[in-house]
Amino acid sequence: MMKSQEVLNEVESKELLEKAGIPVVPTRLARSKKEAVSLSKEMGFPVALKICSHDVVHKTDSGGVRLGLANAAQVARAYTEILSSVKQATPGAQIQGVSVQPMATPAVEVIIGMSKDPQFGPVIMFGLGGIMVEVLKDVSFRIVPLERRDASEMIKEIKGYPILEGHRGQKPASIPALEELILKVSEFVEKHPEIEELDLNPVFAYPDKAVAVDARIIMG
Repeated sequence: MMKSQEVLNEVESKELLEKAGIPVVPTRLARSKKEAVSLSKEMGFPVALKICSHDVVHKTDSGGVRLGLANAAQVARAYTEILSSVKQATPGAQIQGVSVQPMATPAVEVIIGMSKDPQFGPVIMFGLGGIMVEVLKDVSFRIVPLERRDASEMIKEIKGYPILEGHRGQKPASIPALEELILKVSEFVEKHPEIEELDLNPVFAYPDKAVAVDARIIMG
């Protein structure tokens, strides 16, 4: 990665997004085991813990994620395990701490991202999220700035659109909430030309709202 680029950790990324009116799962940084336990109690169990490091891109692969922690003892153990796993998987990684967030109710997972095309500038991407994006590569793209019609077309273009409509008894995702989120991301990157790359993955799409569960921003 170029030295001029700075990868924001999840907590830093979510703070920026929240200020822009983009809905995110509340996330705080714990710099010690004691702080992780205290934040967990404050937020309410169950919680998720994730490594916070500019050097760790794939948190799950590095053993840097623990989900569904139901009490203080589990949080304390998870904090220790995460630091140990990440130090082993990525020696020399600068670790800021561990992020603590309440577990979000599972829903349809989508991804909303932005990267910069050398010719066209910022381009927004939409698709099914989680590991599905890597496996299926079922995504659509539009150049910033976007109109509501663009956001609507992006959503309907993906092959996985029936899943968003509530395939086989699954709860449908709110298409208006997803359109709104895509438009807010478009507006956000337009206002911040210093952003080189952005990933909201996964976004949980509920019948009445859409919320970013994880986020990563790379500044130029």
